[in-house]
Amino acid sequence: MAHRNSTDVTVSRVEATLNGGDEVYVRVSTIGDSGTRPFVLVPGIGVASNYFERLAPNLNQFGPVHALDLPGFAGVPHPDSALTIRQYADLVGRVIDEMQLDDPVVVGHSMGTQVVTDLVARRPDLSTVVLIGPVINPNERRLLTQAIRFVQAALHEPGRVKALAFSAYLFCGVKWFSRILPKMMTFPLERALPHVKADTLVIRGEFDAVAPSAWVKRVGELLPSSRLWEIPGAAHSVMHANAEEVARLCVEHAQQPIEYDEGGTLRVFDHKAAGIQRPSIDESPATFVKGVRGRILEALGMLKRDDALIAEGKTEHAEAMHEAHERAEE
Repeated sequence: MAHRNSTDVTVSRVEATLNGGDEVYVRVSTIGDSGTRPFVLVPGIGVASNYFERLAPNLNQFGPVHALDLPGFAGVPHPDSALTIRQYADLVGRVIDEMQLDDPVVVGHSMGTQVVTDLVARRPDLSTVVLIGPVINPNERRLLTQAIRFVQAALHEPGRVKALAFSAYLFCGVKWFSRILPKMMTFPLERALPHVKADTLVIRGEFDAVAPSAWVKRVGELLPSSRLWEIPGAAHSVMHANAEEVARLCVEHAQQPIEYDEGGTLRVFDHKAAGIQRPSIDESPATFVKGVRGRILEALGMLKRDDALIAEGKTEHAEAMHEAHERAEE
């Protein structure tokens, strides 16, 4: 799956009023405006849509990609009281409706899998779902245990992912993170999964201690229609370091509806058979500076809540990534 030349990112907002009367909005970062089907990407707790910055360009070959920043994350303002998983799910549903997206492929990562599952379990019009690193394993629904699992997975994450996480948590803040964490810890994903009628692809990284293989197999058993894949060498943020593999699985999943439920069968992705090599990056000094400048502009835009500046920063960083990949392929 080759990298696409288009790197332009547009940023928009979808506004909503919560039951208590609070006004909130979801920030939507979009690449592409044509293709077979749109994708909606929902990140996990504390992090931002740029966790999908490597996945989105690969998916864009199939359709437009909309990556979301939910209230409280990535500088998006939030109400005084913590939102529930259900409220976040309703906001994702509002994005789909307001943007008039026709049966998009809905992708959730980490806590985003809870949000997506809750939404799709109540929306039979959504037929295709991808869950990446689903949480929480009910056998380990303890804060200390999950903290240990997170650290174990983080040890296998590339430096770029760690840098993204650090900056994202700064924007989220300890106070909001600590308010949302109990919502994530107590959400019973295992009860919601049997109500999902959509064809569901579940992906985990080999070293994802947060979503261990036994739990992912159980997720597959609970889903009425599922296929499960493991990416060798990857950890919890598999869609960043292994974007091309994840994108290929997502696109093939959207193109090939599940004919029979594969249950808890977890297949291991074969890079060699798929003709995919590990991603390589060759940054020139100019490209590096361009990428850093893009990050700075994006951060300033978040601080100022300036969507145009965020879009400029995201686009500049995307251009830098594309140039680095092209340079590596020469």
